Amino acid sequence: MQICCYILFSEKLNKYYVGSTSDIERRLAEHNRGKEKFTKTGIPWTLVYTEPFIELTEARRREGFIKKMKSRKFIENLISSTR
Repeated sequence: MQICCYILFSEKLNKYYVGSTSDIERRLAEHNRGKEKFTKTGIPWTLVYTEPFIELTEARRREGFIKKMKSRKFIENLISSTR
């Protein structure tokens, strides 16, 4: 298990979803099973970005920062910076 902040992309909705977890494989599977109301409409979700952390609180803080940016361009720059 790896603690991380992650970004998913739905081609169907053309939208990103930002989250954090201590088990990315389980969490991605949950999103693609429609467990969450928002992500249910965008299935299938593709994992496009992960950023590792030691503590879940750090990952959640980073998730909050990315969400506060409210910027698709910021998210796309973040993703492209890792490729």
